[in-house]
Amino acid sequence: MSTVNVGIAYAVLSALIFGVYLFVMKRWFTEYPSPVFLLLTYSIVPIVYLPIVFVSNEPFLPAGNRINVLSSILAVTAVTAVGLLTLFRAIRVGEVSYVSPISKIVPVFVLPLEVGLLGQHLSPLQVGGVVVATAAVYVANWQGTALLAPLKRARQSRPAQLALLSAAAFALVDVSKRVLMQELAIEPTTYIPVMAVGIAVLMTPLAFRYQVPPGWRGDLPKFVVAAMFVAYANHIVLLSFQLLPASIVSPIVNGQAIVAVILGAIVLDEAQFRARLAAAGLAIVGIAMISVG
Repeated sequence: MSTVNVGIAYAVLSALIFGVYLFVMKRWFTEYPSPVFLLLTYSIVPIVYLPIVFVSNEPFLPAGNRINVLSSILAVTAVTAVGLLTLFRAIRVGEVSYVSPISKIVPVFVLPLEVGLLGQHLSPLQVGGVVVATAAVYVANWQGTALLAPLKRARQSRPAQLALLSAAAFALVDVSKRVLMQELAIEPTTYIPVMAVGIAVLMTPLAFRYQVPPGWRGDLPKFVVAAMFVAYANHIVLLSFQLLPASIVSPIVNGQAIVAVILGAIVLDEAQFRARLAAAGLAIVGIAMISVG
C-alpha cells in the first residue's frame, strides 16, 4: 500500500471515530455547557492516552529544541481554543441549521493556506476531490433550507461571521498540524498531552462561569469514554498528517460530520436522511479522487 493510501486510511479511520464521538456528545452531554464539557473531557485525555505514551519509543520532548516544540504546540492549541469558542458562540447566537454548514467548510480555507504558505502542489484530480469532499461535509450539515442560503446571508449575519472565523481557525490548525508533524517532526505522543492540558487550562476560567450539573460525578465514566475518543482519534489523524498534506487530510477528517448525522438519522430518527446519504456518496467519490490523483 502506498504512503498516500496509508495516510488516507488513517484519515478515514479518524473521521469514523470522530463521527461516533460527535454522536456520543449529542446523546450524553447536551445538558453540559460547552466550556464545562471541554474542561472535564480534555482533563482526562492525558490519563487515557498514557498507554500510548508508554509504549512509544519516542522521547516525550525532543532534546535540544524543547522550548520551540512546547511553544509551537501551545500556539496551535490557542488557535484551537479560538475555533472551539467561536463555533460554540455562533451556535448560541444563531440557528444550528444555519451555522453548522458554514462552520464545516474548513478545507476551503486549508487549500489556499497550504498552497500559498507551504507551496503544496496537488494534481487537478486531487483538487477536484478536495472540492467534492468539502461539498459532502456541507451537504451533510444541511438542514432543509435553500442549499446556498447560509452562504448568501453570511456577509450580514453575526452567527455566520463567527462560523466562518471558526472554520478559518480550524483550517489554520490543520495546516499547523501538518507543519508540526512533518517539518518539525513532532510526535503525536508529544502533541496530544500538551494540547489537552492547554485546552483544559484555557477552558477553566470559562467553565467556572457556569453551574456544573449536579450529577457530573456519575457521568465520569462517560467522560472517560469521550476522552478516549478524543485521544485516540487525534492520534490517528496526526499519523495521517505525518504522511499527507493538510489539504488532503482536512476534507476527509471533516467527513466526521457525515458519520455523526447518519448515526443521528438512523438512531434518533432525525430528518434529511436522503441528504445525509447523498453527502456520504459525495465523500466517497471525493476520497476516491484524492487517492487516484
